[in-house]
Amino acid sequence: MGSNNSRQDAIVAAYSWKDPNPEGVGTQRVDELYGSDVFNLDEMRRRLPKHVYKALLRTVDQGVRLDAQAADIVAAAMKDWAVEKGATHYTHWFQPLTGSTAEKHDAFITPDSHGHVVISLSGSELVQSEPDASSFPSGGLRATFEARGYTAWDPTSPAFVTRGRNHVTLVIPTAFVSWKGEALDHKTPLLRSIDALAVQAGRVLKLFGHAEGTRVVATLGCEQEYFLVDQNLYYQRPDLVTCGRTLYGAKPPKGQQLEDHYFGSIPGRVLSYMAEVEREMYRLGVPVKTRHNEVAPGQFEVAPVYENANIAADHQMLMMETLRKVASRYDLVALLHEKPFAGVNGSGKHNNWSLATNTGVNLLDPRDETHTNTQFLVFLCAVMRAVDRYGDLLRCTVASAANDHRLGANEAPPAIISIYLGDMLTDIVEQIEQGRPMRTLKGGQIDLGTHSLPQIPRASGDRNRTSPFAFTGNKFEFRAVGSGQSVAWPVTVLNTIVAESLDYVATRLEAAVGPHPEPAQLTEAAIAVVRDLVHEHKRIIFNGDGYTQEWHAEAERRGLPNLRDCIAAIPVMVAEKNLELFEKYKVMTRTELESREHIYIELYAKQLLIESEAMVLVGRQLILPAVLQHQTLLAQTVSATTAAGADASVPRAQLDAFASLSSRFITALDALDAADNHQESDPFEHARYFKGTVLPLMGELRALADQLETHVASNYWPLPSYRELLFIK
Repeated sequence: MGSNNSRQDAIVAAYSWKDPNPEGVGTQRVDELYGSDVFNLDEMRRRLPKHVYKALLRTVDQGVRLDAQAADIVAAAMKDWAVEKGATHYTHWFQPLTGSTAEKHDAFITPDSHGHVVISLSGSELVQSEPDASSFPSGGLRATFEARGYTAWDPTSPAFVTRGRNHVTLVIPTAFVSWKGEALDHKTPLLRSIDALAVQAGRVLKLFGHAEGTRVVATLGCEQEYFLVDQNLYYQRPDLVTCGRTLYGAKPPKGQQLEDHYFGSIPGRVLSYMAEVEREMYRLGVPVKTRHNEVAPGQFEVAPVYENANIAADHQMLMMETLRKVASRYDLVALLHEKPFAGVNGSGKHNNWSLATNTGVNLLDPRDETHTNTQFLVFLCAVMRAVDRYGDLLRCTVASAANDHRLGANEAPPAIISIYLGDMLTDIVEQIEQGRPMRTLKGGQIDLGTHSLPQIPRASGDRNRTSPFAFTGNKFEFRAVGSGQSVAWPVTVLNTIVAESLDYVATRLEAAVGPHPEPAQLTEAAIAVVRDLVHEHKRIIFNGDGYTQEWHAEAERRGLPNLRDCIAAIPVMVAEKNLELFEKYKVMTRTELESREHIYIELYAKQLLIESEAMVLVGRQLILPAVLQHQTLLAQTVSATTAAGADASVPRAQLDAFASLSSRFITALDALDAADNHQESDPFEHARYFKGTVLPLMGELRALADQLETHVASNYWPLPSYRELLFIK
């Protein structure tokens, strides 16, 4: 299919699209649909013996290990449930260090001695499987010939079934480790960090009089931004297909400068797509709440409400898979790259993180009279301390070649990690620093100036979209996370650094008041501790505009790190203080961390190599022929004009200027092609080379190509334009 045909097909698809079910006929109620494909607690209660169900609850709520006999019973019940849903296979679903998910399907059938088969799933098959571990990223943990790896059932994340046109599969969330037990995935460290956080937070809660057995969990809600492009156009863009982002593309006359797309009316085809994504998510028990247009044209957002962090991380991976899968049903493609289009907003995944007890108490809820809520102030200042001490590590968790294009741009926070607290909490922190908090600022009411509209309550503080780590009412929003990455690694780090701070706070409080303090005694000791934390860590608080150069200068004066890109950010993972942190709380070993540093820096270089080679191919095979075709047309025009005896000075000047531009493009193309042949055994030196040499050459080549695009005849230009990609829906 030629480029012009693909463009026409996209236009036809956009204007001729009709909702196949405009009245919603036959749609199932959401409350009936929700969780229908999940082996959830209700299903377990119905199908399991009472003692097994209670044992499983202890595993989920308290982290108590499930015994083998109970696992056999759970496996049989899970198999029966899945087979009733139509399942023929099961899979251990895991999250290797590729950034996506992995699965190997096995049938439920087992041959018997009579030439028949029986349908079965044993406890051992549920608990453990053995996928090949040799071909996943390991950062040196495994040699290629060392193939054995294990997946281990995660009972805290419920199993579910996935559906296709002619298949149903039982999906069992699992961890993935090497033969030696080293974590080769994102889930294993996340679960370890949840345990570490529960232990240290439990020490603080015990001092504040919470009942024995109260367990603290991290909660998480992830806002997912994404772009949609027409499928016909997508497959005419080799850069999008190969790299997930456009490597070429001239700025369109209209982008997002009118700010008319944000929260605008959702296009019909997109809205139907969103609705189908939501229904798929509801079946899987994902509590999707919000959908809307985002800032850039063609950009949208979907957001669930919060869940336990482990489940939310699993659901986030499912959401990305579902966004991609459902898009093709509407002749669309979902782009999850952090910066698929230059010149307009990129996409993030804001992580709304908090702490809660298993009895439903949000520990980061300040309540009405915040200055009297000593427990909240302790947890707030512990988080503040954690982010100040380990801001470099938190920045490292969002380091990728893709996110380097986004951080510090207009839609994303800068690479400097700071905390936004808002007016009310900042005022309380300042009171603590001076002695003791005595008041809580109130937001009051907003009078809209007409009797027909109600007075509405004003929050006690505004929001700050330039802050990477902002308090937003009863949680913190980590805004720097990239749209295409797994959330498990940032949350693992956040859990671990907060566990370390809670350990520090609990140790000080225990030394000051003993195991069973009187309330007044505890309050005095707690205020003294948080006062010290404020004195030591208030530099991390910044409520202003994070985009200004003044803030960058101020952050440097405060001693806050500014790790601008992957080359600067990734090595902090193995700084001695960070290695000691993870080892102390048994979240990751030194070897596991060193392997991840190796994986991430190698991934950075590989991504840039793929992009640069794709630029060369697209430039040579598609753009250059179009450029030469247009140049030939100009030359023929000059010849024809001269032959006719007319003045050819204007077309000749155009030809000379265009020929000069095309020559510079060819030179830049050759330079990038030559630069791609770099060989280096040291992965950091290889990555530095790509950043210092290849990236600038890619920028030069793109600038020339984008200039050529604005001069080449539209019917010659082979790539769908930004104007088409962003606006044809």
